[in-house]
Amino acid sequence: MESKPKDPLHGITLQKIVETLVKHYGFDTLGELIPIKCFTANPSVKSSLTFLRKTDWARKKVEELYIKTLPKLS
Repeated sequence: MESKPKDPLHGITLQKIVETLVKHYGFDTLGELIPIKCFTANPSVKSSLTFLRKTDWARKKVEELYIKTLPKLS
């Protein structure tokens, strides 16, 4: 039996990721860390989810930030 490295994003929805990052950083800091319009211009979780679901490169950046932030959340 081979053991696979555990995916830290397994079972976590994009909504949960965005809500966690917003709670931890707030939209102002999040917009500085990842300068995309959905975080800087009239931000909301709903508009961010709509954009991130359509834009793979932005979603990847958000997921990477979430993974880097996980140790700080403990």
